[in-house]
Amino acid sequence: MVVELISVGTEILLGNIVNTNAAYLAEKCAGLGLSCYYQDVVGDNEHRLYETIRTALSRADILLLSGGLGPTQDDLTKEVAAKVMNRPLYLHEESKAAIQQFFEKRGMEITDNNWKQAMVPEGCIVVDNPNGTAPGIIMAQDGRHVILMPGPPNEMIPMFETSIIPYLSSLQSCVIFSQTVKVCGLGESKVETMVQDLIESQTNPTIATYAKTGEVHLRVTARAEDEKEAKKMVKPMVKELKGRFGNHIYTTDDEVTLEKAVVDLLLANKLTISTVESCTGGLLAARLINVPGVSEVYKSGYITYSNKAKRRLLGIKKNLLLKHGAVSEQIAREMAKGAALVSKADVTVSITGIAGPDGGSEDKPVGLVYIGCSVCGRVTVKECHFSGNRAKIRENTVSSALSLMRECILQYYSEVTFGSKEK
Repeated sequence: MVVELISVGTEILLGNIVNTNAAYLAEKCAGLGLSCYYQDVVGDNEHRLYETIRTALSRADILLLSGGLGPTQDDLTKEVAAKVMNRPLYLHEESKAAIQQFFEKRGMEITDNNWKQAMVPEGCIVVDNPNGTAPGIIMAQDGRHVILMPGPPNEMIPMFETSIIPYLSSLQSCVIFSQTVKVCGLGESKVETMVQDLIESQTNPTIATYAKTGEVHLRVTARAEDEKEAKKMVKPMVKELKGRFGNHIYTTDDEVTLEKAVVDLLLANKLTISTVESCTGGLLAARLINVPGVSEVYKSGYITYSNKAKRRLLGIKKNLLLKHGAVSEQIAREMAKGAALVSKADVTVSITGIAGPDGGSEDKPVGLVYIGCSVCGRVTVKECHFSGNRAKIRENTVSSALSLMRECILQYYSEVTFGSKEK
């Protein structure tokens, strides 16, 4: 089946907000085996929204609309969609009660325009929204399905997960099952080259690559009569990928992030960690601290942005900084060693680099970053060259630091285990 996404809101067209809903829905629809050929963004304009919906209905089986279900006059999605489908609106008492309860629970005053959200098209399916006041709406007609969802992601995503996915799954004559294989430490072009033969010969299951910041995801998708059969079809492909990528695969679980995989590795080996950052200014620490349970392993974090801070907090000698410069392999190494010494952590990660847009030179351009990792006294330093703006360079640096940390821990225990067996 073909799905089309319509995001409603002038604020999206003006660039005031980033359209994360479309990215989320596109990925979920792909996982459900739905083909998406068009994504539309339309402002809060009745005529343009009407034409957008009509056009989408002429080429798609399913329309997913997000936004424009609020209480104000410029929230037109429901009214326009109902007009296209030739359905009058009526007051849905259950939605009215839910809206009243929502406001009373929060001690907020209800204004008359809020009741606009309780008006729904005749013959529709009303979808509960426990996180807001705008219910979702499903209209089915002549083999077409128009699904309206609220715009705020904290309302749209739970609604989609809880109610819309089961509805979309019921429309399929078969079951779609996907499993994601997440790879770090390799670039997108390298990953694609390593699976090119699989992509060229694929039928069912299929494999697709998705580039993420500092990592690559491979999604294996199978279509079958039931979930058990689909999972059975996916399993050999995942096994093949594990054989090709080895330890570069950090998880096959959609819910596991790179930082969680690193924290789980630290927990499994009973290792503590400290971070010391310059150009990333605490972003690495923040990624790690986002993971529940990290308090068992995370000891401390240092932001040594200036040379003075590097000398005072980490004990790096002034003559080394003068000789090599703050952005150098030698200083990244000393930062990792210094952090290990002062924090007594088993693992330390250091970052020093030039995030730009200024500060670069011919010898040391913007995007040059050195990442150091010390595991129980064994120090590894990686030189990286990133492109893009300041934010992108810093984000890529953090992802590379997490990847290097994981690689160094695995390598350390591999060598220790191998050495003990040799003895």
